[in-house]
Amino acid sequence: MSNTIRREILVPQPREQVWQAITDSTSLAEWMFPNDFEPRIGHQFTFRVPGNPKVGFDGLTVHCEVLECEPPNRLAFSWSAGGPVVDTRVSFQLEPDGEGTRVLFEHAGFDLSQPGGTQALRGAQYGWAKMLEQLRAVIAGPAADHH
Repeated sequence: MSNTIRREILVPQPREQVWQAITDSTSLAEWMFPNDFEPRIGHQFTFRVPGNPKVGFDGLTVHCEVLECEPPNRLAFSWSAGGPVVDTRVSFQLEPDGEGTRVLFEHAGFDLSQPGGTQALRGAQYGWAKMLEQLRAVIAGPAADHH
């Protein structure tokens, strides 16, 4: 089993719009978690993951640092959530695809030899699948929101 999660999503919007959704703190909070992100290399920030009492999850703070920031092409940051998920790396590569954008997402570096490593990877796969769907909605903007 690979210790890397890879996803690819195609969105009809241009890269600048996608870049905004992944590098603006407010937009990030809409599809991920509350944060104090800033798009500059070396910036240390956190995501505050809310708890889910139903599954006995108290919530956690993910510690991150911006590693790469090349607008509007590439963003990468470290992701340490404790346990087997320490110093993993999340990256977004944005490639033009006609009028739209191909988003290549990767979350690498899970330590599957650690207790709970495989479970952490599976949980992250599930979480990212949901969040990337939400990202698509955030990129589409309020006009596409018919809830």
